Formats: sequence, C-alpha cells, structure tokens
Amino acid sequence: MNDHHIILGIHIGDRLQKAADVQKVFTEYGCNIKTRIGLHDVDDRSCSPSGVVLIEFFGSEDEAAAMMGKLDEIEGVGVQKMVFRHER
Repeated sequence: MNDHHIILGIHIGDRLQKAADVQKVFTEYGCNIKTRIGLHDVDDRSCSPSGVVLIEFFGSEDEAAAMMGKLDEIEGVGVQKMVFRHER
C-alpha cells in the first residue's frame, strides 16, 4: 500500500489541438494512472476548447515528476500536483 496519494491536475488550453500529444504521455504512463477524470464545459450550443484532466497517480513522486515534465513540455498544457500523505 502506498503511504501517499498523488493527484495531478492537467489543464489543456486547446483540447482539439493538444489532445493527441497529451494522450501520448498518458499512454506512456498508463500503468501509473489509477483514476482519470476529464472535465470541460459543454452546453447545448458549444463545447469548450479547454479542459482539465484529474489523474490519481500510482507510483513514486519521482515518477510523477517525470510525467509532469513531459506534459509541461507540451505548449498550452499546465500541470499541478497535490500529495496527500497517510498518517500512521
């Protein structure tokens, strides 16, 4: 059992143009992604060009940092990390 939970928030400024690049990184780290939730605004007239993906990351903080680095290299993509540690 991990002694922590790592949550990554990934903001994609232009989903239509950058989704394939982001998905390539997600595929590379597929075994480290425990949960993935995509969020974007949508209504009956439009679908937002930007969005946020939340990842529950399984692995070390170093592995998460490596994934974050690859995502940060994609223009228009920003990543933030939250770490929740278990109290013993």
